[in-house]
Amino acid sequence: MEKISIPQELKKMNSIFEAAGFEAYLVGGALRDTIMGKEAHDWDIATNAKPEDVMRIFRRVIPTGIKHGTVTVHFMKRQIEVTTFRTESEYSDGRHPDKVEFASSIEEDLSRRDFTMNAMAAKLRDGRIVDPFCGRSDIEAKTIRTVGNAHERFMEDGLRPIRAIRFASQLEFSIEKRTFEDIFEEETLKKIASISAERFRDEFCKILLSHRPSAGLRLLEQTGILKIFIPELLEGRGCVQRDSRGFHEFDVLDHNFRACDGAPCDKLNVRLAALFHDIAKPRTKTVSQNCDEIHFYNHDCAGEKLSQGILRRLKFSNDTVQKVSHLVREHMFFYESAWSDAAVRRFVRRVGAENIDDLFDLRLADVYGMRGENSSDAESCAKSRTSDEKGSLAELKGRIEKVLSQNSALSIKDLAIDGNDLIAIGIKPGKEIGAALKELLEFVTESPEMNTREKLLEEAKRFLG
Repeated sequence: MEKISIPQELKKMNSIFEAAGFEAYLVGGALRDTIMGKEAHDWDIATNAKPEDVMRIFRRVIPTGIKHGTVTVHFMKRQIEVTTFRTESEYSDGRHPDKVEFASSIEEDLSRRDFTMNAMAAKLRDGRIVDPFCGRSDIEAKTIRTVGNAHERFMEDGLRPIRAIRFASQLEFSIEKRTFEDIFEEETLKKIASISAERFRDEFCKILLSHRPSAGLRLLEQTGILKIFIPELLEGRGCVQRDSRGFHEFDVLDHNFRACDGAPCDKLNVRLAALFHDIAKPRTKTVSQNCDEIHFYNHDCAGEKLSQGILRRLKFSNDTVQKVSHLVREHMFFYESAWSDAAVRRFVRRVGAENIDDLFDLRLADVYGMRGENSSDAESCAKSRTSDEKGSLAELKGRIEKVLSQNSALSIKDLAIDGNDLIAIGIKPGKEIGAALKELLEFVTESPEMNTREKLLEEAKRFLG
C-alpha cells in the first residue's frame, strides 16, 4: 500500500472531520507535487461531508463555491478549499456542470476529474494513496492522459485541452497520443473557442511563467489554439528576418518564442513583452532593392498598438496593458557611450525610471532569441553578443543611477515652478502653459542646475512675447 506523509496541519484538520463522523482526502495539485517530490503549497481537500456540515464543524468557513459543493476553511493560518465528493452531468456552458450531485465515495469523485495525474487522493488519516486510474505511473512516465475517453473529457470543458498543454509546459511532460490527437478534432476546437477570454488568459499566463514557455507556445500553435486566441502571432511564421547582416537566425515567430524563453521567469510583463516585441514585423517588412537587407521600419510603434489590442481582448488589467505595450514600444533603443548626460536624462524621461530594469531584461531576451544553440558557431556568437549587450547596458545603468542620484527633473512635476507660477507672471492659461512647461523641462534637461524658481521664471518670461 503506497502512502505519503501528511502535514501536521492536515492531520489536525482530519481529526475534526473524523470526530464528526466524516472522512477527508488530499487531492489535486498538492498531492501530485508531493508525489513528484516538490513542495506543495495550496491544499485541496475532498470529503463526504456536505458543505453545511463543513460550515458546522469548523469555525471560520467562507462559502466560496457552495453551489458546486466547495467552501474555503480558514484553519491554522491556512486557507484550504474543501469540496464534497461529487459527480457531474453535462457542461452546457463549457465550464460549469449543469447539475452537481454528491457522490458516495472518493473513487466516484475521482472519476470526474480531467487527467490521471490529478485523479488521485491521499487519505488524511494515514496518507494512503487512492489511485484508480494509474495516475502515479503516468507521473513516473511524465505523461498527461485524460481520465477515460479524451473526447468526452474535452467536451465537458473546453479549457481542459489548454490545461493539458499548460501542464506539459510547466511539468515538462508529454501528452499521451490519443489525448493529444483529440485536441485537433474540429468539435474539440469549437469547444475550446467557446471558453471565455479570461479563462484562456489565466492558463496562457501559467504557460508563459513556466521554465521554457516556448514548449507550450509551440503546442498552442501546433494544435490550432493559438490561431483561436492570438492569430496575430501566427503572422510571424515564415516571416524571414535573416539577411546579409546576419542578425537573426529564426523567423519572427520562433524568435518571439525564444525571446520569451530568455526573459526572467518571474516577470510576467517582461515575458509578455518578449513574446509581442516583434509582433508587428510581418506588417512592416521591407526588402532592399538588391534583396540583401530586410528592414522592419517602425515595427516598435506598430507593435505597441497591436499588443495593446491583444492584451485588452484577453482581458488583462489596464496596468498590464500599459506596461507591456510601453516595453514593446521602447525595445529598439540604441545606446552609445557618446550619449551626453542630457541624452541619458531624456531616455529616462521617455522610458520611465520604474521601467528601466524591465526594459533591459527585454533587451537581453531579444538578444537571446536571435540565435539557436545548435547552429554553427552560434553559441560563441550568442555569448559574445550577449556579453557586449550586458556591458553596454551596465554602462547605461550606471549613468542612469548617477542621473537619478542628482535629483534631475525628469518630468514636469519635478520642475521648481508650476502652471500657477507661469500664470502669475502673465502667461495665459491653457495650451500656452503646457507648451511653456514642456520647453522649461527641456531647458533643465540640458542644464539641471537651472532648475530653480528664480532661473525658471526668468527663462519663462521669453514666452510673454
